[in-house]
Amino acid sequence: MRNTEIVRREGPERRRETLERLDRERDIWLSTAHPEHGPHQLPLWFRWDGRALWMCTGESSVTVRNARKEPRVRLSLPDTSDVVLVQGEAECFPAREVPQDAADGFAAKFGWDPRKADGSYVYLRVTPRTVRAWRGEHELNGRVLMRDGAWLA
Repeated sequence: MRNTEIVRREGPERRRETLERLDRERDIWLSTAHPEHGPHQLPLWFRWDGRALWMCTGESSVTVRNARKEPRVRLSLPDTSDVVLVQGEAECFPAREVPQDAADGFAAKFGWDPRKADGSYVYLRVTPRTVRAWRGEHELNGRVLMRDGAWLA
């Protein structure tokens, strides 16, 4: 059960709780855009390695095609009352070229290894450039936790 009392978190607490959520949660919304066709959004499993978010999807997917043409992406955790938004640039790694520690960590978290699955998969690595986190209007001020890849809190 969540505490519904309105308590404003300061930057260090927001950062700690945001990092805990990135480590713990399973799904994230990834938004890409094609220069001519516009936005595309879908949920993907993800793994946070302490520096970047790793996701995996089919090589021929709209997501991969978009990320290769326009690597700037946005990600969000699915809870609208505990918002975490991440902006960064996606790098695409075919399954045969992904760093082993990233692929092993992904496989360990989900019990599925795209390197061994039928079909062609691409891992996407997004290193955050901007991170915002807030819980309600009372936390809008100070919601930017990271700017230009550097933690502010």
